[in-house]
Amino acid sequence: MKYKAIGVGRPIRKSGRWWRQETTPEKVEAYTRWSFRSFIVCEIIGIGLPTYIHVGPQLATILLLLVVIHAATAAVTVTRTLDWALERRARPVRLLWGFGALTAVLALVAVVIAGLGLVDENGESAALSVFVGLQGFGVGVIALAVHHDWRRVIGVVCAFAVGAGLVAFTFGVPVLSALSRGGAVLVTGALFAATAVFSVWLLNAVYELEEAKETRAQLAVAEERLRFGRDLHDVLGRNLAVIALKSELAVQLSRRGRPEAVDQMVETQRIAHESQREVRDVVRGYREVDLEVELAGARGVLSAAGIAAEVTSETVGLPAETQSALGWVVREATTNVLRHGNAKKVTVVVRMSEGRVVLTVENNGAADGNRTSPSPGGSGLAGLRERLSEVGGTLEAGMVDKDVFRVTAAVPLAPRSETTPEVAS
Repeated sequence: MKYKAIGVGRPIRKSGRWWRQETTPEKVEAYTRWSFRSFIVCEIIGIGLPTYIHVGPQLATILLLLVVIHAATAAVTVTRTLDWALERRARPVRLLWGFGALTAVLALVAVVIAGLGLVDENGESAALSVFVGLQGFGVGVIALAVHHDWRRVIGVVCAFAVGAGLVAFTFGVPVLSALSRGGAVLVTGALFAATAVFSVWLLNAVYELEEAKETRAQLAVAEERLRFGRDLHDVLGRNLAVIALKSELAVQLSRRGRPEAVDQMVETQRIAHESQREVRDVVRGYREVDLEVELAGARGVLSAAGIAAEVTSETVGLPAETQSALGWVVREATTNVLRHGNAKKVTVVVRMSEGRVVLTVENNGAADGNRTSPSPGGSGLAGLRERLSEVGGTLEAGMVDKDVFRVTAAVPLAPRSETTPEVAS
């Protein structure tokens, strides 16, 4: 599966507004990327800069340069490897091998400085710290390339740890010190590798949950279509078969000059009219929606999605056709909040005012005006306007604040004597 790259083809916005507009997977991805980038900054601050405290500026600058080169290469490697982990590009094999070789070469330079007696005790300690740090951070980056296989991750960590101890001992570092450096690489490498693997696993899991949520919605739509199709088949299948048989019989009787042909055609006409009535009943049952049920359902699904839902309704005495039209507005608006936006609060109000009933649905997750509702030309709003027009209603939708989107549906109320019996709320 391929995941959408964040920040591609979007205008630059203020950071606060950008963050509110992102979906949960996009926020997790941004957090993951910046976490890796912060590790690279920590490498420079935690390993390179402290060398100036322990050794002279000349040696400290050399060690800092080693760290900066490694950190800069790690930044590029992390970005491309993470894109591969999210299936947005091919695995950067050459880059990974190059980064691994660079890590080994830079660490080798540091251990040479420490082990050949070129510096005093403080310089040796600083060089060995750089030696360990470069490999620890390097293992964490390389672990991204094998994050799907824990055995390979463990193998990479152990290989670097053993190699670090052997190389340190080979270049004159005492045995105990070489062992301790190998152990340090093992611990730091395991920590960074585990962090990298878990971060990628979590990011993939979040994206998969988002896709599962979309798939569940699509399956619900498909199931409803199948149900409607089955209902139509049940209604029309038998009647069409009877019509076909009676029409064929009427043709045969007519060719023979039999008067019974007229009776068969009359019966065929009756069955056809009955089929029309039954189809209208099926469609009417499919289109009718109960407003109170939709309001309760909206409150439930919004709360389940972590969105604060405030619902206030006055539905007593509303005609069934008015409730059905407004119920569709609630359903469509709620669906779009869940599907497109990052709303934290949704307010739904149904009130009687000046001979009409007004439904208002507001959400605060539409900073660019189209993330929590269909576009003004979209089929969703067009369908709602069509339903409302059947009961003399109107629909308005648009931004009312910098990040607040409002849908307002108004339906006129007939005089009291012409209304249908009251519906209990």
